[in-house]
Amino acid sequence: MSQDAVSQDAVTGAPAIVDAHQHFWDLARNYHPWLADAAPIAFRYGDYAALRRNYLPADYRADTARHRIVATVHVEAEWDPRDPVGETRWLAALRAETGLPTVAVAQARLDAADVAEILAAQASFAFVRGIRHKPAAAPSPEGVTIGAPGSMGDRRWRDGYALLARHGLSFDLQTPWWHLAEAAALARDLPLTRIVINHTGLPADRSLEGLAAWRAALAIAAREPNIALKISGLGQHGEAWRREANAPIVRDAIAIFGAERCMFASNYPVDSLVGSFDTIYAGFMAIVADMPLALRRRLFHDNAMRIYRIPGAAA
Repeated sequence: MSQDAVSQDAVTGAPAIVDAHQHFWDLARNYHPWLADAAPIAFRYGDYAALRRNYLPADYRADTARHRIVATVHVEAEWDPRDPVGETRWLAALRAETGLPTVAVAQARLDAADVAEILAAQASFAFVRGIRHKPAAAPSPEGVTIGAPGSMGDRRWRDGYALLARHGLSFDLQTPWWHLAEAAALARDLPLTRIVINHTGLPADRSLEGLAAWRAALAIAAREPNIALKISGLGQHGEAWRREANAPIVRDAIAIFGAERCMFASNYPVDSLVGSFDTIYAGFMAIVADMPLALRRRLFHDNAMRIYRIPGAAA
């Protein structure tokens, strides 16, 4: 049976879904350097030329047509860093026209000189719930230097991060698992701000040793009650999204963090490079099919509603 056939079976009677991580862009109108510039960036999925096209709510609704999406969380899409609030203004107009996204995680460079002004401007939009700024990261566990410029241990970066609590904003963290001990320290030192780890802590190394180190790092982060986890971004370079490959990752993540602090997300359209929305969500549903309904509801809906403070989405 094909994965699309499996997905058709899996979505029948599926519960309401809050997609906790998705993106929109209009390359005809707006500047996203990684999508618009001729030179590609280093990307974990390899060639991403297929993403160099507009992706708007009509496209998302077509991709998700067989699913009951009741709300989405738009995460900043590497918009022109010279105008981070520009993306939020554009999203406000998009919401007014199309009803999507429901809420947003906006861009702000936490170590920028004008971070206080940018955070205040982003927080002035009622649908903004948090901020994402990818901290500087080492290319491997052996290269980690605590306090490196632009990292979570950098004093200037931390000073910007400390301002999030003033506005009641959460922080979406995208970083390799070997920086999660730093994330745990950040969560302890500034406990009023919730951290949401993106893309399952990026378990790209699927060797036995790599996965053991990823689990250990995830366990360190999970000790802090103000850290949550998005289960998403599980594609592998050069491979299609496969339930068999990702099931152990998903189950380990839930076992470590608990079903009350995990949420599923599509990372669409980025993860369209490795699988259709149907394939990815059918995979999630099959992986947790033996869990109690109440826990599955938390993973697909309730936790994202609570963590991103989404009002009024249908259950």
